[in-house]
Amino acid sequence: MGVNSGPAQEPSAIRVDIGELVLDGFRADPDRVSAAFETELTRLVRLHGVPLAADGPLALDALSGLPPLSAGLSARRLGQELARAVHQGLSGDGEVSR
Repeated sequence: MGVNSGPAQEPSAIRVDIGELVLDGFRADPDRVSAAFETELTRLVRLHGVPLAADGPLALDALSGLPPLSAGLSARRLGQELARAVHQGLSGDGEVSR
């Protein structure tokens, strides 16, 4: 997972690359989950930025220790909740592997 941003005050661009999302135990359509995830993560990054990257470019191997998600969520809701969990990790909550 890589996160790139410009200067700490006002980044000119933020890029989040996620190599793989593993969804064990979910029955939702992966394409719909992915679309909802991307939409929500984009919204959250625009609204709140990426606090872990405030000092410059950042590369992470993994985010762990994030809140569990209910297996019964719709694809849209699962994507949204997953994006919120990832953004929460990028905000400094959870464990980061670099």
